[in-house]
Amino acid sequence: MFQKISEFIIAAADFLGGYPLFFLLIGGGLYMFIRSGMVSLRRLPHAVEALRHKSDSKNGQISSTQALCSVVAATIGLGNIAGVAIALVMGGPGAIFWMWVSAIVGMSTKYHEGVLAIMYRHQTSDGKHVGGPMYIIEKGLGPRWKPLAIFFAIAGMFGTLCIMNANQLTEAFMSVFTTPDSIEGSNLLGGISSATGLTHVEAFKLIFGIGVALIVALVVLKGITRIANVASVMVPFMVILYFVMVLYIIITNYTHVPEVIASIFREAFNLRAGLGAFVGIAIIGARRAALVNDAGIGTASLMHGQSRNNEPVREGLVAMMGPSIDSGLVCTLTALAILLCGDIDVEGVKGLHVAMGAFSKGIPYGEYLLMVIVACFALSSMFSYSFYGTRCAAYLFGEKHAKYYTWVFILTMVVFAVIPLEAAVGMCDLFYALMAIPTMLALLLLSPKVREATRKYFAMPAPQPPKGGVPESDSPASGM
Repeated sequence: MFQKISEFIIAAADFLGGYPLFFLLIGGGLYMFIRSGMVSLRRLPHAVEALRHKSDSKNGQISSTQALCSVVAATIGLGNIAGVAIALVMGGPGAIFWMWVSAIVGMSTKYHEGVLAIMYRHQTSDGKHVGGPMYIIEKGLGPRWKPLAIFFAIAGMFGTLCIMNANQLTEAFMSVFTTPDSIEGSNLLGGISSATGLTHVEAFKLIFGIGVALIVALVVLKGITRIANVASVMVPFMVILYFVMVLYIIITNYTHVPEVIASIFREAFNLRAGLGAFVGIAIIGARRAALVNDAGIGTASLMHGQSRNNEPVREGLVAMMGPSIDSGLVCTLTALAILLCGDIDVEGVKGLHVAMGAFSKGIPYGEYLLMVIVACFALSSMFSYSFYGTRCAAYLFGEKHAKYYTWVFILTMVVFAVIPLEAAVGMCDLFYALMAIPTMLALLLLSPKVREATRKYFAMPAPQPPKGGVPESDSPASGM
């Protein structure tokens, strides 16, 4: 029975996550990229400047920078390691090029999400300001579109469960710190196995899943402020450490770097295997990118709607920095490390196994260092994802009942630590595709509102500094 359900999930994910998701995310994002005047490229300097702005507004619980760190904490997860490895195994080096394309397009999509998150956010009964696709749809498109908002909230509750993160973190820990003999010879696991009927391996995954759930609970039960504070510390630490690790691999294998980079471009447009193979590589890259940067999925607007920023365009500028960090920087680092030292010619869907092999070969004790990164990536994602799902539950059941979802979220991590990887990947792809449908539809229909707000924002003249000092400006440095 479980096998049939797993096969159905994988088949549904393969269908929705194929051409439909490709055309929706890449096609829709490309439309917004062009219609916005290539905002993700032209306005990048303003986005960097927007990160320095500090707002005194009380309409929110966290700063724009904390919102970005929390979003990046979610997107810089195991998808940046396992997801990139899966893309390389399934689509070859060329899939990475299409992840780059998705990053540029995704920055424009995230810009629209950030603008609309502030433009159409909602005030709760206790005076807090919240945002997300549900409110963008209901307030921006009108009450008759509420069924679409409900559809997103339902998909969001399931899509933001830490299916792949819990699963792959468990697998990674087992591969690095245990052996088959140590697991089979454990008296503790033997006792649990006898009491529950589980195998020794399943018993280990159960214990590990419980431990992860307890760690996550210590953070997420304190709410968005605790999540944002932890993310603001973890994100810079794990990105810098990861950069140093990959830099070591690049320096020690510098003679092979030109060929690796050339293979990414060469295989991205390789038509020798036929047009179908070319399209397949592009779709694999876009599909994995959807799990990496979340652009067009709707999760970013859930977090950016909590910002104390009252200026929609400035929040959009901050939001669009996310894909440049995760899909642009971190995924490129992973791809270079794997292509330089790893083996992508393996059977089946393998993610962390491939990445672990590459880092183990490229760095002394690399598997242990990568395990530290994996733990940071996985936990940071879990913290932010719990908030996403809770916001969806609050929309459906009310603020008072949303706390019950948080407990469900914590408990399900134990379950997802045990299920097979193929089913975990399929469930992620399926629910993400379902979340993308209402989100992208709303973004496309409301894109004229974003263009108008952008035009007005950048048409404002830069204020002249008074004598004796330069004030912090709420407007862009120029009207370019």
